[in-house]
Amino acid sequence: MDASDAYSKSWQEFNDAQFDFVITLCDSARENCPVWPGLPIIAHWSSPDPAAVAGSEAEKRRAFWQVAQQIKRRLELLASLPFEKLDALRLQAATKEIGLREKIQIDSQTPA
Repeated sequence: MDASDAYSKSWQEFNDAQFDFVITLCDSARENCPVWPGLPIIAHWSSPDPAAVAGSEAEKRRAFWQVAQQIKRRLELLASLPFEKLDALRLQAATKEIGLREKIQIDSQTPA
């Protein structure tokens, strides 16, 4: 997948948008997340920062691959939820639970 045009976005870019779900991946985004209009379901799916990995190019690529696979698995779990059978509170709890199920540790991560 070509992600060369991708960039980190400020939440202000979405100021006028209405969302059903807001899922943060970065711990700083979680702490700075605004109040979203329309009362979307909000969850935090913490992922290690692959850009913080030190090491060879292969180790860095592996770190990005690991986080991408984690996000893919979590999105698959989200897509498999029985939306039509869950009220908003149960859907929010299930969405948050997805982020708690799997924690990955990236090897060669730089110390904080």
